[in-house]
Amino acid sequence: MRRPKLIVSGLLISLCLCAVGAAEEVRRISADEYVQKMKAAWIGQMAGVGWGFPTEFRFNGKIIPEDKVPKWQPATINQFNQDDIYVEMTFLRTLELYGLDASIRQAGIDFANSEYRLWWENEGARRNLRKGIAPPACGHPKHNPHADGIGYQIQSDYSGIISPGVPRRVIELSEVFGRLTNHGDGLYAGRFIGGMYAEAFFEKDPKKIVEAGLKCIPEGSQYHECISDVIRWHEENPTDWRKTWSLVEKKYQLDPNYNRGKKLLLKNNFNIHAKLNGAYVVMGLLYGGGDIDRTIIISMRCGQDSDCNPSSAAGVLCTTIGYDALPERFTSALNPKSKFSHTPYTFPKLCEVCEMLARKVVVAEGGRIEKTADGKETFVIPVQIPKPGKLERSWQPEPVEESRYSEEEMKKITAGGR
Repeated sequence: MRRPKLIVSGLLISLCLCAVGAAEEVRRISADEYVQKMKAAWIGQMAGVGWGFPTEFRFNGKIIPEDKVPKWQPATINQFNQDDIYVEMTFLRTLELYGLDASIRQAGIDFANSEYRLWWENEGARRNLRKGIAPPACGHPKHNPHADGIGYQIQSDYSGIISPGVPRRVIELSEVFGRLTNHGDGLYAGRFIGGMYAEAFFEKDPKKIVEAGLKCIPEGSQYHECISDVIRWHEENPTDWRKTWSLVEKKYQLDPNYNRGKKLLLKNNFNIHAKLNGAYVVMGLLYGGGDIDRTIIISMRCGQDSDCNPSSAAGVLCTTIGYDALPERFTSALNPKSKFSHTPYTFPKLCEVCEMLARKVVVAEGGRIEKTADGKETFVIPVQIPKPGKLERSWQPEPVEESRYSEEEMKKITAGGR
């Protein structure tokens, strides 16, 4: 009779080990900590874009001199009229009104009805939508020559902010909102940024955060190659960001094989390719050493889109820190009553909507929200491995899936003179 007992005992041990293994496959973050980090993510974006704005596209193909770096003023935090901020709020509004399963066609209608100022691929995509070219055709290279530009890179932060530890949701959201404006590396740029935010709720090491973002995009893409190069060059030159900048410049600014598309590399070294500007985001994170000022200033001094790049870098970094731990100079002058341009959101309302959506994302992705006897809540989130999908290149695109809005749908597009 002992043999059966041993078998039963072995089975129990195996079940216990499986239970322990299962417990290790989730991540936990209290609801309060999530809110702290989410609020800090927005503050980081606002600080980076505001601080760098006076330098935007004034230093192309050259490092910004130290004496040209603006001085930080607490009131600079009130960035309610920046495209780096307000475009993604249109996406959040669509999710708020129509849920996590909002269709790409509805997302396109809402984006078409936006009335704030836009540039480059964002402007082109919105023009396409208003003409009735439905997504994803509106963001395809056939209809949008700036498809590899920085648009979705600078407006994808929302996707990771509402997806703590959930990179697959970041990728899904890119297929709805990123496809409105971008394709190929332009699309991957937003997935990368969103993936970094998703990881920043649980990880503080900038390199590990960058590597987590890379897992959201195909390895064969030039964007993946660029960020991988920056990681390697940082390891080779850990104290000399200028050396890494020169290596990035040589390959991703001057080599025509990495600047496909004449519409993206213009005269005077003006370059809106997502990967070049993405490299500057990563340089700020890797060389910033966890310091907000240094992270922002390095990303800024790399030049080109020198307000949006430090905005992305600071947003990711501040997520790791949390709102209450931020230096007071970044929060003391925040105006809680101002609305972001052409949106219904004040800063408090924005944070409220993000928390609501994050709760839905956690549950939709197989997680749960546990509550203790004293009412404290914890997000319990299954560990995910991202699935980047097949490789696409904007300079060698597959045939576009042509799609037009119906007459009934066009009646819903009321902006732009319609």
